[in-house]
Amino acid sequence: MTENTTVRLTVAQAIVKFIAAQHSVADGHRQRFVPAAAGIFGHGNVAGFSQALAQYSDQIPFVQGRNEQALGHAGSALAKASRRRQTLAVTASIGPGAMNLVTAAALATVNRLPLLLLPGDTYATRRQGPVLQQLEDPSDPGLSVNDAFRPVSRFFDRITRPEQILTALPQAFRVLANPAETGAVVLSLPQDIQSHAYDYPAEFFRPRDWKIRRTLPDTEDIEAVAALIRQAERPLIIAGGGVHYSEAGPALEAFAEATGIPVAETFGGKGAVQRGADWFLGGIGLEGNPATNRLVARADLILSIGTRLTDFATGSQTMFQDPDVRFASINITELDALKQGATAVLADARLGLDALAVAVGGHRVAAGWAEEIAARKAEWEPERARALDPDTPFDPAAPEHAALDIPETDAVLTQGQLIGLLQEHAQEGDTVIAAAGGPPGDLLKVWDATAGRHCHLEFGFSCMGYEIPAGIGVRLADPDPAHRVSVFIGDGTYLLNPTEILTAAQEGMPITYIVSENRGYQVIRRLQMLKYGEQFGNDFRYRGKDGEGARLDGDYLQVDLTAIGAGLGALARRAGSAEEVRAALRETRDHRGPVVIVVPTIPHADLPGAGVFWDVAPAEVAEQDWVAPLRAEYEDGLKAQRWHG
Repeated sequence: MTENTTVRLTVAQAIVKFIAAQHSVADGHRQRFVPAAAGIFGHGNVAGFSQALAQYSDQIPFVQGRNEQALGHAGSALAKASRRRQTLAVTASIGPGAMNLVTAAALATVNRLPLLLLPGDTYATRRQGPVLQQLEDPSDPGLSVNDAFRPVSRFFDRITRPEQILTALPQAFRVLANPAETGAVVLSLPQDIQSHAYDYPAEFFRPRDWKIRRTLPDTEDIEAVAALIRQAERPLIIAGGGVHYSEAGPALEAFAEATGIPVAETFGGKGAVQRGADWFLGGIGLEGNPATNRLVARADLILSIGTRLTDFATGSQTMFQDPDVRFASINITELDALKQGATAVLADARLGLDALAVAVGGHRVAAGWAEEIAARKAEWEPERARALDPDTPFDPAAPEHAALDIPETDAVLTQGQLIGLLQEHAQEGDTVIAAAGGPPGDLLKVWDATAGRHCHLEFGFSCMGYEIPAGIGVRLADPDPAHRVSVFIGDGTYLLNPTEILTAAQEGMPITYIVSENRGYQVIRRLQMLKYGEQFGNDFRYRGKDGEGARLDGDYLQVDLTAIGAGLGALARRAGSAEEVRAALRETRDHRGPVVIVVPTIPHADLPGAGVFWDVAPAEVAEQDWVAPLRAEYEDGLKAQRWHG
């Protein structure tokens, strides 16, 4: 084949053929960067991409979805579970189909996850216009709804000529493969251009490798952080998602073991530590455990590794209370590395930790700090065990529950007790998934993600609707049926968009969906009670009496959640007691398809609080007299906020 050899293909054919030939390479391991495409066809992509995907179906399988946003979430979950080494390519029609992908793009970009989106766009030639679903802007004829992707993407290009993909596609994959830049990559494709043909160089379609590089730490930066560690009396590490992506868990464990520096985990970092140890603290922040948060308040040095340090981890900048606290960081992204005015190491987490371990030598934390860590952990463990114990009946009349306003339902288990049952069942290699509402916070606080029991939490965007399709993405990353993938959600998320359960059934994917039926958006109700003082619009209730009234304050909605799961192709069970939940988990574990287990849980019965402030402001003026004290409490909480620069 000579250098001048060409192949005549449509734009859509060329894109699919190119994608199928791309590979990621990390630490010598080579794999398909995009192992599958997914999408829903409409008039904006059916003539171009359906033909191309059918033509090359032997090279790149196609997953048929029910909702474009959900397919994008599946791609992000695949990226997260594969340590950013794989993702999906998702195609959509113009208009609503494309716009359904905007939320998925935002989630991928906020979470620094690679995701390739191929939305259709209105005609580039314009002679047909205005066409169905076209946005007309009198000041900008070139504007389309797809411009909404620009602020939520790391790379955006509108392809208006066939030859433009010769530069656009390599640029797109460069961003996908760069861990410091990655996020949603969007190629906006006018529907006529998809079908235009061009003589492309054959060389363009040869297999190509994209190396996922590790950033080397600067020796001077490492020594500066090592000096801070040697000077600190009470240092503490915050481990984020970057520990997972760089596979730095063993290096982190070795460093903590050698130095005795305690390790707390963010949502993204959950499971970074895979073994129980004296220095391991668990979750941090607004939904972390209270023992961890008390220690963070005392720390005089915070070393953050691979985290963005959002307000959930910092308690809206109230967590770090030592007057002389200092900050250091290891991160591949400078924006994140310099937060809190940190002394920064711009590096891959694993390489940074390895270098830091050498630099600190045989240094260990003071005995007094180690004793304080042990004391705080000893206080928390019995409290955690009581909250998770499914065999001790919940007593709403107990003094600690007196203010909970527990309604009458058929539930006998709390959500914490349900988590205890899931913890009993979890085995090495299993993954539990959560993203919005109460489940991710509860899992951060109490789930034991050591010994290979993975915990996949998306909380950078806290996106309801991520969880169910995320099961598909995680399953694509780990097809071993011995490793059970479980999606833990509330009834609010389940009712939002359950339809990808049908996709899991279509693909024969073993995924278990555990639904905590607590009759509403209960975690937001809890926040509403704290910041407004009255429930409004969060319980799942009928309108007043006989459908009349100004508020949704009638009886609870009667919804057959089990029937919904069965109707979408899942093996569905309802389990009310601890023994019924145990039996349902045990008997469905080996089912080679989706399983839905609906468990009634007691509304308003929450896990122990984290003891952390969150800057959500009650109304400054209100007619309801109970709001003023909440506002005063909030303003008092603001006094603990500190600027760290």
